[in-house]
Amino acid sequence: MSHEAVTDAGLWFRVENGSAASGVRRAAERLGAQLELGERSVADLAILTAELTSNLVKHAQEGMVLLRPVRRAGRAGVELIAVDSGPGMADLTVSSRDGHSTTGTLGIGLGAISRQASWFDSYSMPGRGTVFAVQVWSGPPPEPSWAAGLTRPITGEQVSGDGYAVRVADGRRQVLVCDGLGHGPLAGAATDAALRAFRAAPPGSPGIVVRHLHGAMSHTRGAALAVAELDLESGLLRYAGLGNIAAMTVAEGERRRGLVSLPGIAGHQRPNVREYDYPFPAGTTLVMHSDGVVDRWDLADYPGLTGRAPLVMAATLLRDAGIRRDDACVLVARAEP
Repeated sequence: MSHEAVTDAGLWFRVENGSAASGVRRAAERLGAQLELGERSVADLAILTAELTSNLVKHAQEGMVLLRPVRRAGRAGVELIAVDSGPGMADLTVSSRDGHSTTGTLGIGLGAISRQASWFDSYSMPGRGTVFAVQVWSGPPPEPSWAAGLTRPITGEQVSGDGYAVRVADGRRQVLVCDGLGHGPLAGAATDAALRAFRAAPPGSPGIVVRHLHGAMSHTRGAALAVAELDLESGLLRYAGLGNIAAMTVAEGERRRGLVSLPGIAGHQRPNVREYDYPFPAGTTLVMHSDGVVDRWDLADYPGLTGRAPLVMAATLLRDAGIRRDDACVLVARAEP
């Protein structure tokens, strides 16, 4: 377990015993205090963290927790994503009821999570494992985001060279996934430059934004990246990518459709940038990820997952398709108002 400060990218903890669980709880309490959530919210956060980590220690295989700040609508909260690789639960609704237990305990853990969290969502599948995503805010939580993602650094590194960002600029709903060349701090610096430039870029179509990012990254080692825009009025997705960022749209009951990225490195030479349009009707999901995630996943293997929050879907795919010998990033966005 790491004792580094928790940044906006978050910090992953492996939870295998009670000592590790206590360490995650203390880190969550410190983060809640730093964000000035208030005494009551920090107390709720401590209970949630204790329940989530206790479940991992007692029931799970390969339990991990991501702790990070979450910022929306000018406010800050704390987010916890707990993932494991089994055994999983056939019915989370039943398992969340007070009194239901598989180990002879009182069975109040999952019910407490639903009560103490400002917002939560989950997905579980026997043989695959469980994902819990919870947020704690001071006061009512903001509306859930239409897009969410998470990253994980290569084994042995604290800094990930992969990253993502979400913005609404002049009514344009846009997302970015970026993979800085290599690993470690220099790759992270390239991605940080892309994220800053993306958030500050003037409103424009994905092709225009990608060209802007290229110009803003000339001082870095460069990156593969892609920008997508969800146009809900026209039912279109506009997309422009450079390098090995994978992206695809998935509609319920249909096969996924891959999106085209062109060869190139943002920040190096003068890349050929081209923008493509794809159908994106209501109910469609966009998945984007770096090459630290293998693209052989199939949502048909995860019944009901497309009905969960984008964050839970992203965490599930990262758990099952992410590789440890590379940085990894997954972003999920939905065609929802």
